[in-house]
Amino acid sequence: MSLRSAVAAPFQQKGTESMPESEFVVALSLDRDWFSPDQAERLVDVAAGQGLLAREDGDVVAAFDPGDVEIPEAFVPDESILQEQSTFEKLLDRVVAADTDKQTAVAEINDLQGRLGVTIEAAAVVYARRRGIDVGAEAAEARAELRDDG
Repeated sequence: MSLRSAVAAPFQQKGTESMPESEFVVALSLDRDWFSPDQAERLVDVAAGQGLLAREDGDVVAAFDPGDVEIPEAFVPDESILQEQSTFEKLLDRVVAADTDKQTAVAEINDLQGRLGVTIEAAAVVYARRRGIDVGAEAAEARAELRDDG
């Protein structure tokens, strides 16, 4: 959840759910000294790709309630959050967030993949949907990746 915490921090600091992207970058890089300005811009890209932020007319808008995120006082995000997650990782995160043990989920998704003869992403979509988890965005990503590979 460190990506969500890093995204929430500037919004909490300003008491808003929307701000100019440049102000968001300054909050992460200069105010908090967590990232360089380039890294902070990368964080905006990653967070937008994860559906945590929307870009609207030069502003960034939180796609969640930043006030609901508890940020520990000594929190410092790891630079690894600047890397995009694969579609499978996103799906797995959604399944784990819905109270399924990660190892169990991976084993069962792998089994499902073998039985269905599909990609790991497709198996993860089926697995999540069977558990009532809405993974529409991730399913669309998996379909797009299949088209791009085909």
